[in-house]
Amino acid sequence: MFDSLSDKILGSFKKLRGQARITEENIQDAIKEIRLSLLEADVNFKVVKSFVDSVKAKALGADVVGQVTAGQQFTKIVHDELVRVLGGDAIDLDLKGKPAVVFLVGLQGAGKTTTAAKLAKYIRKQYSRKPGLVPADVYRPAAIEQLSTLGRQNDIPVFPSRADQKPEEILEQAKKWAEENFVEVVLVDTAGRMQVDDELMAELDRLRSIWAPREILLVADAMLGQQSVNVAEGFHQRLGLTGLILTKIDGDARGGAALSIREATGVPVKFLGTGEKTDALEVFHPDRLASRILDMGDVLSLVEKAQDVVDEKSARAAAKKIQKNQFTVEDFLEQIQMMKKLGGMESILKMLPGMGQMMKQVKDLTPPDKEMKKIEAIIRSMTKAERQNHEILNGSRRLRIAKGSGTQVSDVNKFIKQFEGARKMMQQMMKMGLGGKGGMPRMPFPFR
Repeated sequence: MFDSLSDKILGSFKKLRGQARITEENIQDAIKEIRLSLLEADVNFKVVKSFVDSVKAKALGADVVGQVTAGQQFTKIVHDELVRVLGGDAIDLDLKGKPAVVFLVGLQGAGKTTTAAKLAKYIRKQYSRKPGLVPADVYRPAAIEQLSTLGRQNDIPVFPSRADQKPEEILEQAKKWAEENFVEVVLVDTAGRMQVDDELMAELDRLRSIWAPREILLVADAMLGQQSVNVAEGFHQRLGLTGLILTKIDGDARGGAALSIREATGVPVKFLGTGEKTDALEVFHPDRLASRILDMGDVLSLVEKAQDVVDEKSARAAAKKIQKNQFTVEDFLEQIQMMKKLGGMESILKMLPGMGQMMKQVKDLTPPDKEMKKIEAIIRSMTKAERQNHEILNGSRRLRIAKGSGTQVSDVNKFIKQFEGARKMMQQMMKMGLGGKGGMPRMPFPFR
């Protein structure tokens, strides 16, 4: 989402390369390019003006000391200002109450229903509290069935609403249901409209008077850009929002909503929706997003994802196999599956400092995820015996594997050669202690 903005802001820093001091003259062009790149990203013009003025004031008053260059100092100033505009710190959910009640509000098509299920899963995992879903959108066809299906798929209790009921009636009845089912956090999926209108707000006001929520979270479509800011302002003025969830962050929007909405409305962004699956919900960390935009990486988020995905027992078993030189193609396939759960190789690389720009510099090479798909096809075309012992692969076997995977024999030969090289490298890393205490070493990626 932020690739274009990131490229332009990073490009503006080149003007300061080799400069010993920050002066008004040498940051003039950089400031101008940053202003234009933010406006092109559909960032609110008031936010752009405030951001640029603050960066300029801090840059001109900054002392460049030691081995720090003017460019590095300016980058830090821009980073710190991005963090401020984005909200400073991550904000937790307020789940006080028995049960705690959370309203999800927003326009039609923003993704409220899917987000309700995502948030329920997050609350169950992170807070160890039992969530329950209440479908209160009786206007959109199949909205109730959609939430019920998501609840069944994720083992989350759902109140049995009916489309012929009024939302107020649903909420009244849901109180007793929550008590009987020991629900600790109630998430109410409210109705949306094509635009903010008095009828919608009046209904939400009535629902709020029936069951007072601890959180009123606006689910906003990041693809709408500046319009999302206007929607947030409209809901906040009438309801008093406690937080925002930006959806479709994985799309090709320009990023203006994410950068504008906190500064323009004063309402904190609490989560980002990063995909369609019910685990595709990230806590919004302003400092981490700022680091991603400036290609400083986001190792903390990568570590958190890995902790969720990597099975420690399997990792230790793989490490022992590497030490004994018993790591097989079958084991490597498991590592590919793990990386896919982490978002794919390209997603992983983008979270490492400097890799965003490096990947663009080698864009003529095969993209990592495309190459991984080819490798996975080759492995899946092998028999179990071949995966367990690749040394039995003779010419006829390699020809069969190539045909089965839609590749060439040369591709199979290349993979086997690279796998053997990678296995030796991982064994050396284990001997040197680079894998950590009994842990899995970092998976090298020579497959290009």
